[in-house]
Amino acid sequence: RQRPAPGVADAGETLNRSRDAAGATGAARRASPARVTRAPTNSPGEPQFDSVTSAANIDLGKLTLIYAENGRGKTTLSAILRSLATGEALPILERQRLGSAHAPEVIMACAGGLAPRFQNGTWTQTYPNAAIFDDSFIDSNVHSGLDVDATHRQGLHDLILGEQGVLLARGVSDLAQAIRDSNATLKVKTAALQGTERQGLSLDKFCAVPVVDDAENAIVATEQRLASLEEADAVGKTDDFSALTLPNVDLEGVRTVLSKTVADLDAQALVAVQGHLARLGKGGEKWISSGMDFAEKVGTPDAAQCPFCLQALTESEIFASYRAHFSEGYKELVAAIEKTKVNIETTLRGDALAGFGRRLSATETTRNYWTRFCTIAPLGLDQTHIASAWQDVRDALTSALASKQTNALAVTTLDAAAGEAIARYTAAAESVSCASALLQRTNEDIARVKEQVRAGNVAAARSELAQLRASVARHKPEIAALCNEYVAAKRSKDELEAKKASAQSALDAHRAIVFAPYQSAINKYLVRFNAGFAVEQVQSQNAAGTPSCSYQLSINAHSVPLAATSGPRFKNTLSAGDRNTLALAFFFASLDCDPAMANKVVIIDDPVSSLDEHRTLATVQACRGLADQVGQVILLSHSKPFLAQVWRFADKKQTVALEVVRDGNGSTIETWNVNDDSVNEYDRLHKQLREFACAGSGVLREVAKAIRPVLEGYLRVTCAADFPPGKLLGQVVQVARDKLAAKQPILSEEQIKELAQLIEYANQFHHNTNPAWDTQHINDGELRGFVGQTLTFVAARR
Repeated sequence: RQRPAPGVADAGETLNRSRDAAGATGAARRASPARVTRAPTNSPGEPQFDSVTSAANIDLGKLTLIYAENGRGKTTLSAILRSLATGEALPILERQRLGSAHAPEVIMACAGGLAPRFQNGTWTQTYPNAAIFDDSFIDSNVHSGLDVDATHRQGLHDLILGEQGVLLARGVSDLAQAIRDSNATLKVKTAALQGTERQGLSLDKFCAVPVVDDAENAIVATEQRLASLEEADAVGKTDDFSALTLPNVDLEGVRTVLSKTVADLDAQALVAVQGHLARLGKGGEKWISSGMDFAEKVGTPDAAQCPFCLQALTESEIFASYRAHFSEGYKELVAAIEKTKVNIETTLRGDALAGFGRRLSATETTRNYWTRFCTIAPLGLDQTHIASAWQDVRDALTSALASKQTNALAVTTLDAAAGEAIARYTAAAESVSCASALLQRTNEDIARVKEQVRAGNVAAARSELAQLRASVARHKPEIAALCNEYVAAKRSKDELEAKKASAQSALDAHRAIVFAPYQSAINKYLVRFNAGFAVEQVQSQNAAGTPSCSYQLSINAHSVPLAATSGPRFKNTLSAGDRNTLALAFFFASLDCDPAMANKVVIIDDPVSSLDEHRTLATVQACRGLADQVGQVILLSHSKPFLAQVWRFADKKQTVALEVVRDGNGSTIETWNVNDDSVNEYDRLHKQLREFACAGSGVLREVAKAIRPVLEGYLRVTCAADFPPGKLLGQVVQVARDKLAAKQPILSEEQIKELAQLIEYANQFHHNTNPAWDTQHINDGELRGFVGQTLTFVAARR
């Protein structure tokens, strides 16, 4: 491992041995974060790591290059590092060696003294400060083969947001899930309240209806008011209550008349007249009283004659008594009796009783009408009883007065039956008077009803009535409990939505900061990688409540959607190399936009897979430059030339190269001598010429054969446009002469001449230019001269 700068994460060491089949315990030495114990692959064709110990003492550098042939174990190392970063066991467990007796174990060593260990499917610690580019990164964030689906856009969204933004997005997602759960609870609470008498109110308004004191009476009053409003015309035209009374009978006057007599009438005359009248029978007194008036008309007052026989009455003793009896006082008494009797008969006549009955019925009808709009007590009057009392008192009084008329001078008293009749009539009159008074007091209520009708509103009354009825229904104990549960669930949901809105605002603010720079960073790398396309409209969106990302490709100034059903789209416009380049650009852009980039441990697994040759050097430079910007870079590849290019200009003091090699039936890790594997054919042949020129070493014929390929390799680079693959070396000489004549020289005249001489010599030792090439005589001195000229020629323009 490399010693990091303060605060920078140390990273990966090597594969370490694990307990073998016999159960031996592996020892963890210095590491950070890549010491693996028994982490074999489940791929049958890939060699397995089994109790690896050979690399335990190899320190990793700030830039660590790991080479492995395909199937040697490179992907296993990448999976281990991903598992360490994420804490997920699956990347390791799914690569367990087939037929192994033990579960995989991994021992790591990280900066800060951390020593995480993977055992029994769990890490003791994780190292999340790592960014990993591998197939899993591409599959999670960019595409799966030819398709970009919602999962990829969600993964890319998190990648763009970075750690802080992911926390914000996760908060939004968690709150969205909590709201969905709350909605499910609310749905149950809502269903429990279905069928309640809500009076057309929404459930929220129903549950918010307050308690109304004396609601039942208020409902009655409001129902009455609504009824009056609905019949406004009739209410305005209907009268209130008038006074209702029984006829007032002058009982005192009746009693006075019945007891009255003539006080100065001679007692003897009174006896005589009464005896005579008794003999005459009923009506006799009246007949005689009438006759006295006629007697005065027959003769003079002093010589009256009988109106019947015209005899003189002066000598009649009884006539004198008559004259005393039927005096002016008597006449007044008789008149008073008649008047009282007539008054009683008139007051209590039958049609008056019928009229009272009609008034009573009309009053009851009026009461029944107004009872719909205000509270009116029942009349409580028995019309039959009243009629009976009326008739009885009338009969009793007229009978008594008639008897008085028969004997006006006699004192007449009312008998017990008459007294009872009077009492019943008096009670009936009192009850009628009380009932009428009660009704008239309600006239004030009727006046208010009429006023309400003039100023009222039917819709408002209906609404008020609905509110009152809803209040009664809402506050029934069983409904109140359900409403309280609903309100609590609704309040919980509202609180969650408020929190989600706040979290969404924070997320949107963060998105506004990171998305535009990320698009610029992606396109910067796409240009750098010679991609020939760009991305546009990189923006966030919330698909089905889940934070996601959308973008389009821009190819030749044309927008290409990711998932159109036809026409140009992601799957048919990008080659495999383009798709891998896009993924690599996404990854590097995410690092550029990460504020914690300087401390990151970056693991890159096979970035040149499917890349075209014209993008390889840019990838080399990007990976090599990354080592100066982050805490540590671990670069894994199956391509030696790629890793060798990275190595060539890397800071050797901070760079370590490792190689996964075969070890029996398995694999192990060793230090890799990049220099040895970096020598290409040109370098080897050039070295062969140099060693012969300097020390005379080497096989002469092999040295002679090396001259022409060295010249070809040199000209392929220096004259690439005029010496493409497939063109012969001799043809280059002619091209050079033509260019020189056209004053577009690629070689000087002297160089052309020298090159032609060298080619002439070198052609002697190749089968396509000399059939006897393998027996051609070689002179050591001559060969030394041409070798020197060749080295001078290829060095001249470097």
